[in-house]
Amino acid sequence: MKFKNIESNPILDRLPKHLRQFIKPQNYEDYTAIDQAVWRYAMRKNVDYLSQVAHSTYMDGLQQTGINVDAIPNMYGMNRILKAIGWAAVAVDGFIPPNAFMEFQAYNVLVIASDIRQLEHIEYTPAPDIIHEGAGHAPIIANPEYAEYLRRFGEIGCKAISSAKDYELYEAVRHLSIIKEAPNTPQDAIDLAEKKVEDLQNNMGEPSEMALIRNLHWWTVEYGLIGTVENPKIYGAGLLSSIGESAWCMTDKVKKLPYTIASTFQNFDITKPQPQLYVTPDFAHLSLVLESFANTMALRTGGPSAINKLIQSQALGTIELSTGLQISGVFTNMIEHNGKVSYIQTTGQTALANRDKELVGHSVLEHADGFGSPVGKLKGINLAIEDMSPRDLRAYDIYEGETVTLEFEGDIIVTGDIITGTRNLQGKIILISFKNCTVTYKDTVLFEPSWGQYDMAVGKEVISGYSGPADLHSFDLITHKISSTTIQEEKSPEKLELIELYKQVREYREGTNQTVSRTKVLEQLVNRFPMDWLLPVELFELAKKGNENELCDSILAHLETIKQNRPEVGHLIDDGIKIASQEIAV
Repeated sequence: MKFKNIESNPILDRLPKHLRQFIKPQNYEDYTAIDQAVWRYAMRKNVDYLSQVAHSTYMDGLQQTGINVDAIPNMYGMNRILKAIGWAAVAVDGFIPPNAFMEFQAYNVLVIASDIRQLEHIEYTPAPDIIHEGAGHAPIIANPEYAEYLRRFGEIGCKAISSAKDYELYEAVRHLSIIKEAPNTPQDAIDLAEKKVEDLQNNMGEPSEMALIRNLHWWTVEYGLIGTVENPKIYGAGLLSSIGESAWCMTDKVKKLPYTIASTFQNFDITKPQPQLYVTPDFAHLSLVLESFANTMALRTGGPSAINKLIQSQALGTIELSTGLQISGVFTNMIEHNGKVSYIQTTGQTALANRDKELVGHSVLEHADGFGSPVGKLKGINLAIEDMSPRDLRAYDIYEGETVTLEFEGDIIVTGDIITGTRNLQGKIILISFKNCTVTYKDTVLFEPSWGQYDMAVGKEVISGYSGPADLHSFDLITHKISSTTIQEEKSPEKLELIELYKQVREYREGTNQTVSRTKVLEQLVNRFPMDWLLPVELFELAKKGNENELCDSILAHLETIKQNRPEVGHLIDDGIKIASQEIAV
């Protein structure tokens, strides 16, 4: 398929439909000259500073991934260049659900929030934006070891089971990030949104797999340091893209700790600078910690805890039995016996699969109202059904046309007429279908003949449980409803006038309009927009390059006035002047 404004490539072509619902056009023409100036300032400042403190991959990666310091990256160009290192990029609207975000990574696709922060938030924004995504994430994936870690993280992370509260927190954080970045949001609205996030964070209960792996993501992909605790370098995208926090994190005020699995339990506050950071000795160590965490997930542990996690999630998930049979649905009940699963139950649409492919005749149409089945061995028989040879099955009357009573160890009794069995590629029986079937647990009837055909899963244990369906085609996954969208600024006539001044200076610098009078632009700034600081810095850079000393002095005098009236931007002005005054290899 073709994506608007994006040159398609084999990586994007592989994306499943349920991920494509999150992709939006970049609409490059919507970026204003002020947006371009914000990108340019942030990148020039970053490159100047990060050339000293970032991992060596960063500078090379800027070139390899097509990130231009002077202009916001165009998705079309980025995809053309990323293709060479086996990756792609797509634009989205702010935060997307964590499972979807990680699944994109599993497909080697960078998710880039294409909006850009306001000038007022140039140092840091809680909302994902193109400075964070494009300048932070993209350059580091030029390192093959790190790129593989990112892909593997996505592959494991998208299987992590969330809790019902996780999604509520995601929506609250998304809302907060949108209104904090939106122009003219009343402070009381921000305070209310921040309180909601704080209240949710303080009442999450036992952290879910998604909450824990999100911590790992934060302390590595977003805020990771590499090297030694005494002399670390930056590789985390949140630090690489924050011109304030990248300097702050290198001071003694931020505690540096060796990166271990313990960081899984260290929560973070997206609205504040981080008080501690973790240092990995190398990128390979990241994968070791990730695998250690994966070993604790239901994906690998299975058993009753996997079912419990899925029940608590109240969302679509999958279990896999020892035969390879996969059951996908919303799990609502489980019966345990001696610490093992003896019966599982889903409610609503359910599908059965093997090797991630739906079994013919076992779609959500056949199992529209749910699916229940015993799990485990038969009482008094050491040999599990799945391990029985055809002769064994015959001996126990588990055979086509026979009426049989199967009594399982967990007091589940299945009585009915066997219709047929379904086997996997290895020849193991994975499903037995009955007619005239009754299933009971002690005095409780779990299935009765009037309900139709009964399909009994075969498996002595649950070996895996994870988020989402086994076969992506089994369910309608095009259901995501974005509760709130990024708020676009309604530009006043005054703002449009200021944008026009920025545009004139940009065109002059690029050589497309040499008739622009920079002295006149300065006069208009002083008269009409006396507190705007970024455009005077850009004018100073041009005057400095042209050895126009008189104009330089006028601009510096104006900037001093701004610093007196707006001391909070004084360091930004000083840094801009410093960068403009030196030759920087960018």
